[in-house]
Amino acid sequence: MIDRIRWQGHGSFVIEGKPSIQIAPWRVVKSDKPPDVILIGHDHFDHCSPADIEKIRGENTVVIGSESAARVIPEVKVLREWQSISVERASITAIPAATRRSARASTTDGRLGFLISLDLYDIYYVGESEVIPDVRHFMPDIILLPIDGYGRLSVEAGLELVDMMKPAWAIPYNWGGAGAEATELDAQSFRSRVTGATEVLLLPVNP
Repeated sequence: MIDRIRWQGHGSFVIEGKPSIQIAPWRVVKSDKPPDVILIGHDHFDHCSPADIEKIRGENTVVIGSESAARVIPEVKVLREWQSISVERASITAIPAATRRSARASTTDGRLGFLISLDLYDIYYVGESEVIPDVRHFMPDIILLPIDGYGRLSVEAGLELVDMMKPAWAIPYNWGGAGAEATELDAQSFRSRVTGATEVLLLPVNP
């Protein structure tokens, strides 16, 4: 499974397979084959880009997202917190996400992460969130997590989450780019400080 995950920069990922899953497309390149599923966790421009979604969306692509994303993107299957949907062999569960920058600081504001169960692997995409108590029981095989802070997981919070969940693999995102993202040194520090059996993969950007 791990060799089927492609990072497209920032918070965008592709999970290849049946179904093929695109998460938060932003500044992505159109491929020959549209994804089977697109996941949108909230309506911020860098996670919910109408232009990018229309660029890659096919006639049969299922777009799944939060209520806020559905206000921006047409024909979205809305998931609320803890609701699940099955698409072919994948089961996708909406996981609440929250940050201190939310209007309701101690709760969620409709943002979502996603727990994707596919081919006997559980993949947790954190989205734009800090550590929340609701996910403390998770034990995913793979975690995709931000490490840039700015209302999301910082390097320190990312280390806490990985130590708590003990996944086989951790793949950080929101690093190495422009703006407020974490640096490559931050990503390398994160990798060097993760303990236990978790392998940290610093994927190259592959749009």
